[in-house]
Amino acid sequence: MLSGHELTNLCWRLGLSDKAKAIVESIRSSPPTRRVRGAAGNVIVRYPSRKMGVTIQAESHRNELAGIYEKEHDPDTLEFYDQPPAIKLTYRAKNGQQVGILHTPDYFVIRTDSLGWEEWKTEEELRQLMEKMPNRYVRGDDGRWYCSPGERYAEQFGFFYRVRSSAEIDWIFQRNLLFLEDYLRAERVAVDEQEAEAILTLVTNMPGICLNALLRRIEGWSSDSIYAMIASDQIYVDLHATPLAEPERVRIFRDEETARAYSAMGEACCHSTAGAARSVALAVGASITWDGRRWTIVNPGLTTTALLAEDGTIVELANGTIEVLIGQGKVVGAAELVQAGFSDEARERLLRASPDDFREANRRYAAIASHLSGGKTPGTTPTRTVRQWLMTWRQAERTHNCGYVGLLPQTSLRGNRNRKLTEAVLLLLDEFIAKDYETLKQKGKLEVYAALVRACEEQAITTPSYKTFARAVRGRPQREQIEKRQGKRSSYQSSAFFWELTLTTPRHGDRPFEIGHIDHTQLDVELICSRTGRNLGRPWATFLIDAFSRRLLAIYLTFDPPSYRSCMMVLRECVRRHQRLPQIVVVDGGGEFGSVYFETLLARYECTKKTWPAAQPRFGSVCERLFGTTNTRFVHNLVGNTQILRNVRQVTRAVDPKEHARWTLDRLYVCLCEWAYEVYDTIEHPALGTSPREAFVAGLGQGGQRPYRLIPYDDDFRMLTLPTTRKGTAMLQPRLGVKINHIFYWSEAFVNPEVERTQMPVRYDPFDAGLAYTFVKGHWVRCISEHHARFVGRSEREIRLASAELRRQNQRHAQQFTVTARKLADFLASLEAEEVLLDQRLRDSAAKDVFAIIVGGRGGDSGQPPLFTASTTGDESKSQAPGQRADADQSSAEGALIMYEDY
Repeated sequence: MLSGHELTNLCWRLGLSDKAKAIVESIRSSPPTRRVRGAAGNVIVRYPSRKMGVTIQAESHRNELAGIYEKEHDPDTLEFYDQPPAIKLTYRAKNGQQVGILHTPDYFVIRTDSLGWEEWKTEEELRQLMEKMPNRYVRGDDGRWYCSPGERYAEQFGFFYRVRSSAEIDWIFQRNLLFLEDYLRAERVAVDEQEAEAILTLVTNMPGICLNALLRRIEGWSSDSIYAMIASDQIYVDLHATPLAEPERVRIFRDEETARAYSAMGEACCHSTAGAARSVALAVGASITWDGRRWTIVNPGLTTTALLAEDGTIVELANGTIEVLIGQGKVVGAAELVQAGFSDEARERLLRASPDDFREANRRYAAIASHLSGGKTPGTTPTRTVRQWLMTWRQAERTHNCGYVGLLPQTSLRGNRNRKLTEAVLLLLDEFIAKDYETLKQKGKLEVYAALVRACEEQAITTPSYKTFARAVRGRPQREQIEKRQGKRSSYQSSAFFWELTLTTPRHGDRPFEIGHIDHTQLDVELICSRTGRNLGRPWATFLIDAFSRRLLAIYLTFDPPSYRSCMMVLRECVRRHQRLPQIVVVDGGGEFGSVYFETLLARYECTKKTWPAAQPRFGSVCERLFGTTNTRFVHNLVGNTQILRNVRQVTRAVDPKEHARWTLDRLYVCLCEWAYEVYDTIEHPALGTSPREAFVAGLGQGGQRPYRLIPYDDDFRMLTLPTTRKGTAMLQPRLGVKINHIFYWSEAFVNPEVERTQMPVRYDPFDAGLAYTFVKGHWVRCISEHHARFVGRSEREIRLASAELRRQNQRHAQQFTVTARKLADFLASLEAEEVLLDQRLRDSAAKDVFAIIVGGRGGDSGQPPLFTASTTGDESKSQAPGQRADADQSSAEGALIMYEDY
C-alpha cells in the first residue's frame, strides 16, 4: 500500500492534476460501492489480498478472479480496488439517441506508470454487447476490445480505461500462479542449503530436465524445496508454457537465459531439417521406424531409451542420440511414416470415415489386391466393378498419394438433402413452435399442429406433415424450450454438466488442500436423548471435503440447523486434525456462509471463498454425491433410519422410525467419524481409481507439503472460531455477569460501573461450557462459568455432546423444560449421565494411554492425529501442538482478531 507521500510523488511524476489526485484519494478511502452477487451462473469470489490487506471481490471465478491473480502477483501493480465509485458514460445508442449511464467498473488500478479503470467481460458477452451497443464496445484491428465512452471519460484526468476480455487470459499461467501461491505468499521461503545446492547442480548439469525426473532424483527430500526455488526465481520454469501439475511436461533450467538459448537451438535444428517428421511420442509401447525397421519403445529412461525390434533384439540409445535422429528425420513415428505423403484432403477423409466405411473399403481392397500385384485371380465380384474400383484407386493414388482413399464409399454425399418445403412454410412452422408451443400454456404437439394446418389452409400453402412438425419441435434447443414452457428452475435439470471445453483451472484442483467444499445435510436417522430416551429428531451434519482426493477432512454433528456456528466448527475441526485449511473454500449461497465471523476467519488465514450460483447444486456435486454415499452406505444401515418415510402413506406406528430410534448423538458421532476416517477413506473411489487416502498422500508428495500453510491449534485460532449468541451481544448484569446460553459468566473486568447494564459482544466455546469471552473496552477478556468447577476434568466431547442434547431438549420442550446452569451441571454429575458417558471416559483414558506411549518413545509414525483425541483437562488451552507454550499470550489473540476486522 502506498503512503500519502508516495502517492503524491507518483501523481507528480505522471503529471496528474489536483482533480485527478482527489479522485484517486476518494477511491482509496471509499469502500466498494456494492457487494457483488451471483447472476447468470457466475461463481462469486472473496479473495484475501495480501498486497491490499483486505478482501477483494470478483464477480466470476472464470474471468474477474484471473484479473485479481494477475494484479496480486504483478510487481508493476501497486494497488487495485474493486467496485470503485460509478462514472458517467455518454454515447449514442443503436437508434442514434444520445444516452448517459452511471457505470461501475470492476477495478481501479494504480500502476507504476499509469492509473485507471478496468472492465472485465467474457468474449461471448462482449460480442453480444457490441451488437446491442455498437457505439460503446468496439473490437479493434489488433483483436482487443475498446470502450470509447470510457476512454473519453478517463482521458480528461490522465487515466486509462481498458476493457479486458476472457480471451486474453493465459490459463496456464493462472493455473501455475494458483499452484505456487502458498510459496509466493510466504514472507520468507527457507530452503535447506544442502537441498538447494543439490537441486541447482542437477539442473545445471542437465538443462531442460523434466520436473518429474527431478522429483524422482531427489527422492527422500521434500518437493517443497523445488517449488520454493521456482517461486523465488532460484531456478527457472516458463510458467506460461506448461502447468506445474503435469510434471512430465515441465522443463527446468538454471535461469531464463539458459532456457532461451536451448529454445533457440531447438528452433534452428527444426529449420535445418524442415520437412522431416520430428514429433515422436517416446512412451512405453509406442512404435517408431528407424532405417526402415519397426521398433517398440520398452523403457524411456532418464538418460537412455530401450528399443525392442520385431525379431526380439533390444538396443539402448542415449536420449540425446534419439533426439538428434528425430531432428534429422531418421526416426519417425509409425503413424507419421504411413501418412507422411498424404494430401490434406486424404487425411481429412480418413478421419471422417466411419467404421462401416472402412469395412466396405477393406472389402473392395480384397477384391482388387491381386490385380494391383500384377495377377488376375478370378473372384465373385463382377469384372466391370473391379475395373471401376481399380480406376478410383489409381486416380486417388495420383491425386492424394493414397489409393486406399479412392475405395472409401461416399454415401454421405448421395441424395438430395435440401428441404422441399418452401420458405414461407418453414417460417410459419417456426412461428407456431415459438409462439404457440413454447409458452407457459404448455400446449400439446397435436393441438399446435392442428392450428398450423388451419393457418396453412387459410394461406393456401403446402401443409407440412405431423412427422415433420414433431421433428422440428425436437430439433429446437431442449433447455431453452423447457424454460419457456416450464420455467427456469425446470430447465436446469436439462442443462449440460460443466465440462471444461477450454483450458482453465481444473474444477477439483491440482493437489490436496487446494479446494475444499463445505455443505450441510440432515441425516436420515432419528435420535433419542441419552438421559430420557425421548426422541430428539434428525441431526444435521456439516462436511468439509477435499475436492482433489474426495477425502473427508472434517465432520461436525449437531441438532441445530445450518448456521455460521457449524461452518466455523467444521473449520476448527479441520485445523485440529490437519493443522491447516484449504486454499479455496467453495460454499453455496446460504446465509450462514455470508456471516462476518465466517468471512473474517477465512480472510485471517488467507483462504479464498467461492460461492455457487443460486439454485444450481451441480457446482457442489462433490458434496451432494458424498451425502448420498453417507446415507446409503452408513446411515441407512442403522436402526431408526427414515428410508421408509419416502412412502409416508404406508407408515404405521409399528414401523415409524421414531418408535425404533435407538441412537444418541454422541454414539452416532463416534461411529460416523470412524466410518468417514477409516472406512470410506480407504475404499477405492470410482472417480479416482484409488482410495481417497492414497490419492491424498500421493497428491501431497507431488504437490508439496507446504509448511507455510500450517496453522497452530492454539488460543489465537480458537478465539477466531468461537461462535456468538443469536444477537451477538449479552447484557452485563451487576454481580452476576453476562448470560450466555442460560449460563452466567464472570470476569474481574466486570467490576467497573461504566460497563454495568450495557450490551457487550460475547463469544462462547461450544467445546467447553465452562469458558466464554467478552469484549470489554477494546479487549477480549476470559470469563469463567458460575459452575466452572463442575466442568473441570470433562473432555471437550463430553461437554459438547451433553450441551447439544440439552439445547435440543430446550428447543423441543421450551414450555416444560428450562435449561439453567444448575440443571446442566447436575445433568453432568448425575448417575444416569455418568452411566451414559462411561464409554466416552474409557475412550478418553485409552487415548491418554496411547499418548503416553507415543511420548514415551514410539513417536507419531503415521503422520495423522489420533482418531478420538481428548484433552487431559477441561481447559482446552492446555492441549497444545508440539512447540506451543501452555501460557499462550491472550493479547496476541486479541490483536489478531482486531487486525482482521476489516475483512
